[in-house]
Amino acid sequence: MKKELLFRQFPCLDSDDVALKKVDPSDAEDLYAILTNENLYKYRPGNPLKTLDAVKKVVGHYDRDFNKHKTIFLGIYLKKENSKLVGIAEIFGFDYQAERVKVGYTVNEKYHGRGVATKATKLMADFLFNTIGVNSIQASTMTVHEKSKAVLERCGFTHEGTLRQAKHWTGKGIVDLDMYSILKTEYLSQ
Repeated sequence: MKKELLFRQFPCLDSDDVALKKVDPSDAEDLYAILTNENLYKYRPGNPLKTLDAVKKVVGHYDRDFNKHKTIFLGIYLKKENSKLVGIAEIFGFDYQAERVKVGYTVNEKYHGRGVATKATKLMADFLFNTIGVNSIQASTMTVHEKSKAVLERCGFTHEGTLRQAKHWTGKGIVDLDMYSILKTEYLSQ
C-alpha cells in the first residue's frame, strides 16, 4: 500500500457522471440536506445536525481529519446536475500492515435509487486498488439496511458475516453489523 499517496492531497476521482472530491465550503447547503436528515441517520452512527453553522463546521472537520491522516471524506458530486453535492464518501480504518481500508457512503435521500452509492463505491475501489495498492476493502452496514447491502453486492463485495452487538453507535446504542469485503484479486478478475 502506498500510504504516502493517501494523504498527499485530497483525491479527485472521476467517472462519466459522478465525481468524488474535497467538499467545498460553498456546498454547505447541499451538505445540510444530508447531515440533517433523520431518515439517513437511521443507518449511520451519530445524530443529525440541527443548523447550517454546525454543517459548516463539519467541512472544517473533514480537513482536520484528512490532515491527521484519520479519514478521507469526499463529496459525491453529480456532473449531470451541475456538479451538485449529493452525498459523502468515506475512506477510513487504515490497516497498513494488512493493506486494508474501510469505505462508507451516505447519499441524499432525493437521489436514492439512481446508482449514486454504487458508482461512488466503484470509484473508491478503483482508486484504492489501482492507485494506492490496497489488498482489501471492507465495509459494514447495519443488518437492517438492505439497500446498502445491495450496493456492496453490486460492487462485488462478499458478505463475510454478521457481527452481533458489534459496535456502539452514537444515537443507536449497540448495533449488529453485516461485514463485507472485496480483495484486490477479486476486483481485478471482475
